[in-house]
Amino acid sequence: MKPDTGVVVGTVRRDPLELALLASPREVHDRTYRYAASAELTGLLRRCWIPVWSVPAGENVPRRLLQDPACQLVIGADHARFYGIAPELSTTTLTGDGWAVGLTLAPATGYLIGGPAGVWNDRYVDLEEVLGDDGRLLTGRVRDLMAADPHDPAAHRACVRVCEDFLRRYLPVDAEGELTNAVVAAVEQDPQILQVAQICERFDLGERALQRLLRRRLGLTPKCLIQRRRLQEAAVRLLDETTTHADLAAAVGYADQSHMIRDFLHITGMTPRQFLGQQRAGADAAAPARG
Repeated sequence: MKPDTGVVVGTVRRDPLELALLASPREVHDRTYRYAASAELTGLLRRCWIPVWSVPAGENVPRRLLQDPACQLVIGADHARFYGIAPELSTTTLTGDGWAVGLTLAPATGYLIGGPAGVWNDRYVDLEEVLGDDGRLLTGRVRDLMAADPHDPAAHRACVRVCEDFLRRYLPVDAEGELTNAVVAAVEQDPQILQVAQICERFDLGERALQRLLRRRLGLTPKCLIQRRRLQEAAVRLLDETTTHADLAAAVGYADQSHMIRDFLHITGMTPRQFLGQQRAGADAAAPARG
C-alpha cells in the first residue's frame, strides 16, 4: 500500500484532495492519511483517504470541495454511505471527534456498483441501500479495525486491504468503463483539451456517442468535465501566482475573463477575488503570533 503521490497541474505536483479542496487553511481537521490504489485496481479505485479530526465542542468545520468526477464510498463510526458524483461544489461539516475511511472510486466504478450514475448524482444513500448485506459486512469490518486507534498505520493498511478485496469482485473493468476512465484522464491531464470536439477526435467518437457514454457512466456532460478541470486549475493558480483575472482566464483556457468568473461563481459560490480573500484571511488567522 503506497502513499498517494498526487497529480500534476501545470508544472506543480498537487495532492488530489488539495485540488478538490476549496476551503480556507483554518478549515482543516487534524490529519488526512492518503493511500494510492493497488496497481491491479487502478481501473476501479483512485485512492483511499482516512481523515481523523477533532473539533472543539460547539464548533463545526465546513469542508468545501470540487470533487473528482467519480462516486465515493465513505464509512465512519456513525455512518456508511455511497456518494454519487457532485456536479458542483459539495460541503461536508465536521463536528466533534471522528474518523472516516473514504474510497474515491474510478470514474467507471459507480456504474458497476450502482447502475446509471445520474440516479445517484448530487446525493448520498446508506451503503446497505446499494450493496445490501455486503455493505453491512464491509462497514462492520472497517469499524472493528479502526475502533482502537484511528491514527494507527496498521489499522489503515488492514482497512485498505478489506476495501480493495471488496472491490476485486468488479474486475475486470468492462470496455465501456475503460473508455470512460480514459476520457476522464485525458481531460484531467491535458490542459490543451478545451473543446468537446477534441475529446471526440482523440477517441474517435461522435459527439452524441460521447455524450451518451458520459451520461450513462457519470451523469455528466463532456463540457462539465472540461469546466471542472479549468476551475480546479484556476483555484491552484490563484494561490500560487500573482495574476489578473484576464491572465488567469487565458491561462486556463477561457476566451474572456467574464466567462471564467461566471463559471467560478456558479460552481464554487465565490468569485475568484472572494476565494483568494478567504484563503488569505485563513492563512493570516492560522499564522503564529510573533513576539
